[in-house]
Formats: sequence, structure tokens, C-alpha cells
Amino acid sequence: MNVLYYFLFLLLIHPIISLWWKTFDRIGAKSWQAFIPVYNYYVVFKFGSGKPWWSLLMFIPGIHIIMWMVANVSYIRRFGFFSVADTLQGIFFPYLILWKIANANETTLPVLAPTNWASPVEVAKRTNSDHVALFLALPIFGHVVAYVLSFRSKRIGKKSAIKEWGDSIIFALVAASIIRTYVFEPFQIPTGSMEKTLLVGDFLFVNKLAYGPKVPVTPLSFPLVHNTIPWINVKSYLGIETSNYYRLPGFGKVNRNDVMVFNYPSGDTAIYDPRVPNGLMGHDYHQVINNEALYYWFQSLQQNHPEAIQILQQKSVSTNTNLDDLVLDSLGGEFIDHVEMWRNKARVAIASGVTYSRGGMPELGLDYIKHYGVIYRPVDKRENYIKRCVALPGDEIEVVKSILYVNGKRAYRAPNQNLAYTISGEPLAERYLASLGLSQNEGDYVSGTNGIEIVYLTDSKLAALKKMSPRSSFDLYLTPQYSDDKSHKPTNAELIRNLDNFPKDFYINNTVSDFSKFRIPKKGAVVKLTKENIAWYRRIITAYEGHKLQEKKDGIYIDGKKASTYKFAMNYYWLMGDNRYNSADSRVWGCVPEDHVVGKASIVWFSKSAFTGIRWDRVFSKIQ
Repeated sequence: MNVLYYFLFLLLIHPIISLWWKTFDRIGAKSWQAFIPVYNYYVVFKFGSGKPWWSLLMFIPGIHIIMWMVANVSYIRRFGFFSVADTLQGIFFPYLILWKIANANETTLPVLAPTNWASPVEVAKRTNSDHVALFLALPIFGHVVAYVLSFRSKRIGKKSAIKEWGDSIIFALVAASIIRTYVFEPFQIPTGSMEKTLLVGDFLFVNKLAYGPKVPVTPLSFPLVHNTIPWINVKSYLGIETSNYYRLPGFGKVNRNDVMVFNYPSGDTAIYDPRVPNGLMGHDYHQVINNEALYYWFQSLQQNHPEAIQILQQKSVSTNTNLDDLVLDSLGGEFIDHVEMWRNKARVAIASGVTYSRGGMPELGLDYIKHYGVIYRPVDKRENYIKRCVALPGDEIEVVKSILYVNGKRAYRAPNQNLAYTISGEPLAERYLASLGLSQNEGDYVSGTNGIEIVYLTDSKLAALKKMSPRSSFDLYLTPQYSDDKSHKPTNAELIRNLDNFPKDFYINNTVSDFSKFRIPKKGAVVKLTKENIAWYRRIITAYEGHKLQEKKDGIYIDGKKASTYKFAMNYYWLMGDNRYNSADSRVWGCVPEDHVVGKASIVWFSKSAFTGIRWDRVFSKIQ
């Protein structure tokens, strides 16, 4: 249900079915005031809690339902409903109690004075229900806080410790939720995709006012967590109330080369497994489907064509060729022709809670990962990612041998952009890298059978390393999938590996180091649709802009109508990690829609390495 209907219910219908108009005259107000939206809540909060300004919080999506509960509980308590059952009704379904209040009179159900905290009898009446309110606000931990602080002061003001700290915790959570949703949000760097601009273990503040804060799509959410409640691994939100995408005014707009936090575009369908290290929640579900489909196809070959596999194994040994490449080249045509059949098999298996292609769970003796199946994530509850926005709506991007071009010009290269270099020439001594502060534990280089094979360097580190060892030569580490020969005909293995990168189509060849020209969609722009380019726009048309797409022999159909063009409804952005060879970014899953943009990464407020401890030089450093 859309959040607008919830506001209409809370402001117009709730006061009527609560029969406030029958009780307002008993609380010092006029009956007709119960029918005036907003003002009626002003009266209720003033009567129930003595804080009429709390009625303003009713207008903040995500906070409104909490304040509605507070209004109901504080209101019924002034009529003597203090028990645990009364409190739970007041929080979740107050209408039976409100009906009793409306149909009673001053004699049978008098209005009580505010609680006299000096009276043990009055305090005892509400103690259990105060415990319930505190538990619902902050389960278990809230009681721990209240219990510990109660030793410091048995009486805080005129209230009991449970009541005082219960109120404080509730409204601290309300205030923190408002700040987190609309002002700034803390964020931790989980992976090395932005090295060396941002490091694993950096803690950031994400400025949501920079581009304008988004109104929550799913307002009914447990405060201060993203999409999963820690430890118990359950959803932190309810989907019964939703809102359409709307962004409040901000101080600016997205600029090219901003470091941006956004909701993972490919996270609408997620494998529900928040466990670490085997957790699959943040992975590209659509890529996992392709990987699983390939796994099941391989299994089928081994069962149905063992003699063919045996011949290819012998050839692999005699020619020193990768067996997987030989199998794909020789037999992969069957997979390409029947890929949807294998994908459907993979979808069914993943939905049942089993995934094979991610390495299994050897600690449990399993060659597969057991998880919790598949879950749909609304936009604001998809995993948070961070990358650099290298191209804006309407820009044309291209990557040629690892060099990014935007609108035909070399793109900005961040000072700490991290590139991978192969080592040729003399063996590279580890002492050189150690003197530059580089560590294998931190992922700064990779060792192989012949010593150090790959090292990840910024421009300044590269220059310093060459100065230390001038006789060595370093070549940019490229992994082009095809040769420069324009007459080269792709092999089956090359066609299948095209599924690893956007737009995940057999016949569009993109790699991390060579990416075809592509114009980023812009709101209002019109693109001509053909069978050759539809792969680039499938996900935009369907997943992001909500249309039904059909590709038939006689053309392309959108929402049942044949279409030769498409007009974009949103702006889109192209984001890439500064650690260009270790970053799953737009080259893998495509454009980021504007409704997925969360905010601008502004400052590192704390940083800690698992190996070296606190990085004091990064504390409160500005992000470039």
C-alpha cells in the first residue's frame, strides 16, 4: 500500500474510528477539533505526553508510525490502561480500548492525572508495561543500558529509571533515524574495489543532503539497520507500506568523478545469505544464475558424455591447454543454444537454497553452499555499494586497453587510482614493496611460482618503485579477451565468457579492460531499439522502469505494443571502482538509476586495518 494512503488513514480515518470526537470534551478540548487533521494530533500529544510538538514528527515517513504508537499509548494511559496487554494493544491495535474510553463517562472511567512518580502504587501500575515499551524500542540491549545506568541514579528526575531511559532510548532512536535517513549515514568499506582511494576498514559519512535525501520506499523499518537485523538474520522492514521514488531538494547534483554511495542495481533479486564469509547477499544474482547454469551443464556432460570429456582431458595434458577452455570451445555451442533451459534449472536450485558454483562450504564437508533461498529487495533496501561516478546521463563511455574515455577524451584519473602491473625483467624484491608500505596481507601484490607476479600501484607508488629498481620494466596488466585482429571469429569459450560483463550477452564482447562505446541513458532521451542493441536496454526497460518487454521474430514489444524506440524515464550513471582490476562495477552490472543514488561519500571518520590496527593518518580525512 502506498505511503500516501497511510497518511490519509492516520490523519483522517484514525481519529474518526478512534472516536476522539466523543472524548475530546473530557480532556479539555472541543469535539469538533477531533476532525481537524494535524491539530487533532496536537491535542492528543498535549494531553497524553505534554509534548504537543511531537505531532510534527507524524509527517516524517519512517517515523510517522512510531509517533502514532506513542500517541495511542500515552492517550490510553491517561484513562488508566497500564497493563502489558493494554500497552501491546495501544501499540498495535488500539481501537478496542479507544472504543471503551469513548463509551464510558467520567464516573466509570475518569481522566487520570499524570503519573505521580513519588507514589510506589502508581509506579507499580505501569512498571511492566514500561518494560514492554523499552524492549520493543531496543530489544535486550535497552534493558542492559537502563539496568547499568540505574546504579548511577536510582531516580532520574521524577521518573523511574526504566521509564526515563525507555523514553530517552525511543527518542534517541527517532532522532538517529531521522538523521540517518535524511542527513548523513555511516558506511563501512567492505571490499577493496576503491583501493587506494578508500581502504577496507574505512568508516565513512555519506552526505545525503549533497544530492537531496530520498524519501524511504519502505518506511516501516527497524531503526538504524539497513535490510537485515543483525544476529537473528531476518528482514528489518515490512513491505505493507511503500512509497514511490521521491527525492527532497539537496545542496547540489551529482558531478562527474564524485565518490558515490548507491543501492546495488543488481540487488533487486538477492540470494538471501548474510553469513560471512560464505554470504551471497551482495553478489550479482543474475551472474550467479549464469555460473550455476554453466555448472549444471558441465555436470550433464560428465554424466552423459564421459568419453568426450576424457578425450579433451588427454588433449589438455598433451597441449598444456586449459581443460575448461577446451570443453567450452568444443561443446559449448550446445550450452549457448539451450542456455535458458540451464538457467531455469539454476533458478529452481537457488530458490531451494543450494548454490554450487561459489566454492561450497568445505568446513561442513559440502561442495555447495546452503543458504536461505531468494528474496526480493525494494530499492532502498538493496545492498549499499560505493564507486566513483565516471560518467553522467548522456555521456558516452568507452574503455580501450584499460584507458577510460568519456565523450571521446581521456577520463579523470584519481590520484590514488590503483592499477595492476605485471612484473617483467628482474625479479622484484619484496623489500622494495615493503619500503613503500605495501603488504601482501593487504592485497597490494600477488605472488606466484616465479615470485611476485602482479603488483597494485598508484602512479606515485609506481614512480617510486621504478626509481628504486630502474632496471625492471613494468607493463600495465591487461586481460583483453580477443586479439586486435578484426577478422577474428569468437570461439564458443569467448562467447560464453561475454556473460561475465554487461550487458551479459553472448554476442557483445566487453571486458574490464576493453569496453564498447555506450551512451549513458538520460531522462527524456529516445533510443532506437534493434535486435542488435536491445541487450543494452533490457534491464533498464524492465527492472528499473517497470515495463514488460518481449522480443519476437517480427520486432520488439513493450507492454504489449510493438516499439521501435524507447524514451527513458530516469537519469542513469556509470560508476567504476578506482581499483580498476578488482572492482565489480558498471562494467559488470550496468548503469545505476537515479532512484538508487544514496549520497556522496564525504569524509573518512575512522579507519582500521585488520593487520596494522588504527590508521591514524586517515582519521577525519576528506575523500577526493
